[in-house]
Amino acid sequence: MNLFDVLGPVMVGPSSSHTAGAVKIGYISRRLLGEEVLDAKIYLHGSFLATGKGHGTDRALIAGLLGLKPDNMNIPNSFELAKEKGLHFEFLHTVLKDVHANTCKLILKGASNRELEIIASSIGGGAIKIVKIDGLDANFTGDYPTLIVHNQDQPGHVNEVTSMLSHKSVNIATMQLYRDARGGNAVMVIECDQEIPKQGVDWIAHLEGINKVTYLSLLDPDPVSCSAITKEA
Repeated sequence: MNLFDVLGPVMVGPSSSHTAGAVKIGYISRRLLGEEVLDAKIYLHGSFLATGKGHGTDRALIAGLLGLKPDNMNIPNSFELAKEKGLHFEFLHTVLKDVHANTCKLILKGASNRELEIIASSIGGGAIKIVKIDGLDANFTGDYPTLIVHNQDQPGHVNEVTSMLSHKSVNIATMQLYRDARGGNAVMVIECDQEIPKQGVDWIAHLEGINKVTYLSLLDPDPVSCSAITKEA
């Protein structure tokens, strides 16, 4: 047990799971999109749907999409800020299978028409888990620099990516591999101990058989400035 487990996150309340966790879901989703969010459809599931309004989950999610962090005092004013920034949003109901009670699905569109679909859960104490990206399993926390590579399920891609990380002296903290079917679509989710240089991410994005590359940087500048690097097929 560490100090965080005892004290919880520094946050604007009332709830670490329904408020702070929701802000973080929005914030990480914005960074994954890699640009200012202009349109958001947010589907609330389970406890997020049942009790979220009283805990400010709706305002917290929008605050995160605007780039606010869980300790920002403007979280209660996020709807008004969204109107000023031109962020259109809509809250809807959904039932998702095999997920935590505090879960939502976000369908986002950015300033350059880039689109992203995220399913994420707030798992307690302000911690979150990204469950799916664009329909494929992901399962990462947003606490590490994270590389997400969507590729065709063909030999060699894992070796290419891990060799690049070794060449750039980037240590892998965790690595997960998923695919929807043999020879179909696959995804690598790699959490790293160091930031990945932009040149390395760009190199992966231009490899044959790579459909999409998204990089979550944890560098402090606003996500619009240090955007995720995404390549669409």
